[in-house]
Amino acid sequence: MKDIKTFIQESIDVKNRILQDENILRNIGQATDACLHALKNERRLYFCGNGGSAADAQHLAAEFTGRFYLDRKALPAEALHGNSSYLTAVANDYSFDVIYSRMVTGICQPGDVLIGLSTSGNSANIVKAFEAAREKQVITIGFTGEGGGKMKELSDILLAVPSKTTPRIQESHIMIGHIICEMVEASYFANK
Repeated sequence: MKDIKTFIQESIDVKNRILQDENILRNIGQATDACLHALKNERRLYFCGNGGSAADAQHLAAEFTGRFYLDRKALPAEALHGNSSYLTAVANDYSFDVIYSRMVTGICQPGDVLIGLSTSGNSANIVKAFEAAREKQVITIGFTGEGGGKMKELSDILLAVPSKTTPRIQESHIMIGHIICEMVEASYFANK
């Protein structure tokens, strides 16, 4: 069995690969700009994921609607899995694969941003949500693991963590999400 230091070092190693990858760093900047542009134009941010990635999606949405560093007004952000009655009804009546795409079709508007978290990049319900978002001219930001999976072709901006290990990917998703939250908050409220 690995020891504690090995787990910590693996997490540090993935973050160091991100730190050295100019493409990922550029994409983090582009994701920040896309979120900021949407919010300045009275659009909304939506998040979706499954399991631990759903928890991360909800966490990041809360950073926007609650606060990050600044005591400021709430920004319009929502995790799409927050309504358990909706989720269980649609999963039962249709399919779990369409729980997010139906919501995207129903509530998203052109210029909104949909952020999907999937460590494999292949989660069927996230892929279908991104397909629906494309039809509605919603900007898609994919948080994935190495390679991006099926989400690679559907993401306007891809944040593919250079790892195939789920815990290391999810740790990096939260780090990247926090960077985006901090940068958006600082820019949006700079002159307010």
